[in-house]
Parts: sequence; C-alpha cells; structure tokens
Amino acid sequence: MLAQIAKRLMTAVPSIVGVIIVTFLLTRVLPGDTAAYFAGPAATPEAIAEIKTKLGLDQPLPVQFLAYVKDLATGNLGTSLTTGQPVFDDIRNRLPASAELTLLGLLISIAVAVPLGIMAAVKEGSWIDHLCRIIATAGVSLPVFFTGLLLVYMFYFKLGWAPAPLGRLDVFYIAPDPVTGFYLVDSLLTADIETFRAAWSQIWLPAVTLAIFSLAPIARMTRASMLAVLASDFVRTARASGLRPSKVVMGYAFRNALLPVITTLGMVFSFLLGANVLVEKVFAWPGIGSYAIEALITSDYAPVQGFVLAMAILYVLLNLAIDIVYGLVDPRVRIEA
Repeated sequence: MLAQIAKRLMTAVPSIVGVIIVTFLLTRVLPGDTAAYFAGPAATPEAIAEIKTKLGLDQPLPVQFLAYVKDLATGNLGTSLTTGQPVFDDIRNRLPASAELTLLGLLISIAVAVPLGIMAAVKEGSWIDHLCRIIATAGVSLPVFFTGLLLVYMFYFKLGWAPAPLGRLDVFYIAPDPVTGFYLVDSLLTADIETFRAAWSQIWLPAVTLAIFSLAPIARMTRASMLAVLASDFVRTARASGLRPSKVVMGYAFRNALLPVITTLGMVFSFLLGANVLVEKVFAWPGIGSYAIEALITSDYAPVQGFVLAMAILYVLLNLAIDIVYGLVDPRVRIEA
C-alpha cells in the first residue's frame, strides 16, 4: 500500500507542474490591466508604470515565471492586491469554509442517493425506480446557481425557514474557538450548542444546493452498478442458499458494487469544488471560490494562481484517498499493489 501511495504521488508531480505553467500563462492573458486598476481611473501613465515596476509586471514573461517558481519553492504564493494579505494566509483562512460546505453537501447527497439507487435497483421498474430517474434528470438539468437562488426564494423569502444568506454565522454570533476550522465540528468540540445551531442554520441551505447538484451521478451509478451485480451468478447462488434478502443485497451485492460508486464519489467531489464557486457567490459564503472570483474581476494574479494550485493539490490528495479506500474495500487491489 505504501508503494502504491508513493507511486501515485510521483505521477502527480508532472500534473502539478503543468498546472503551475498553464495557470501562470493564462493569468497573463486575462483582460484588463492590474496596475491600471489599482492605480485608479485618475492615475497618470507614470503612476501606472511605477506600479508595474513594483509588481514586476514590466519584466519579460520568462523572468516573471522564474520569480514565481522561486517564490513557490519557498512557500510564498505572493500577496493579494485586493486584501493586502499573503495569498497563503487568505487561502488557509478561507479553505475550511469551502471544505465544510462541500463535504456536508456530499454527505447529504450520499445519504439520499445511495439508498435511493439501491432501492431502485432492487425494485427495478417500480415507482421508486421511476423516482430515481426523475431526481437524476432534475439534478443534471438545473444549473447549480439557479437551484441556489430558487431555494433562497422559497426558504428565506417566502417561508422564512432559513436565515439571510450572508455567510457562515449571523452577526449576533462569534466564531467558535478554531480547532479544525469547521464551525459545526468546532462548536461541538467546545460544547457551544448555540453556535452550532447558528452555524447549521446558515450552512444547510447551500449544502442542500450542492447535494441536489450531485445527486444524479451518485444515484445513477449506484443503480447501474447494483443492477449488474444483482444479475451475477454468486448473487443467485446466495439467494438459492436461503440467505435473508437484506444479507444478499447489502452483504454481497452492495459490497461488490461499491468500487464504481467510490470512483463516482471522487469525480463528484471534484465537480463540487467547481460548483462551490457559484454557490458561494449566491450565499455570500466566505470561501476560496468567492475569493477567486473577486481576484478574477480585479485581474489580481496571485490569488488566482494560488486558488488553482490549491485545487490541483486537493484533487491529487482526493485521488490518493480513493486509491487507499479501494485497498480497504477490495483486497485484490492491495495484492496487486
């Protein structure tokens, strides 16, 4: 298993290098002039040129790239011109908010989609199967930002069941003592039930928005994988042996159908990281997605590069986690490794 992890990490190095190169080049072709934006509309050409010199934007691209790589080697992602803070600190402070929202949305989706896919496969052609198809079709048809706006209109504006979509906590509450950076977890660890309720009231609606977006692929893959396994010979043998239906479905069929579902979960999580950008803007969520959009609007290079690099590293770690889970679920993976 350790050899497999080391091999995966080595194969990820060229991908990260490619991400660094492409991100650097793409940020240089963004519309707008960073120096002119921060100098102001009344700035003189001399003032703009001075800012360019200070930022190093007057240097040739190869020189700028070498300086960027040198900073990366020392752990320096640059300074955000928008916030005035180091990009590394901004990402470190905002990443827990995005991770908490994405993970909760994925957990809600798994809790609904996996049982729904299993029941749809076991009762093929029934109303549960048709319901699974309808939910899957609706999930892939509705844009995530439209779903978020619709839920805000229904649950906040019309019904009043949700608070105003203005961040992680209401203005009357303070953040719990940081342990993991996840407000729900930290408030429970510190036994602050009031803060937990306030954090939950703010996060459940954007999390449901992400869950609706990710329901379709998980439910469809669970159903298809279960149908394939339920038709296999060993399942028919287990049923003929007189085993309980629940034992056959969960103990034999679902365990063998789990690997494609795990692969889909990894893909869905990566999709959620991208969809999270739009959800954060709809719900004013202070994550790295909204941070990247603000940087794009102002042509602030360093935060955009830091955001893409952070997403690339998260994706590599996600694939590594999937490989580890494969080994835990299927012993054949460990033997082959």
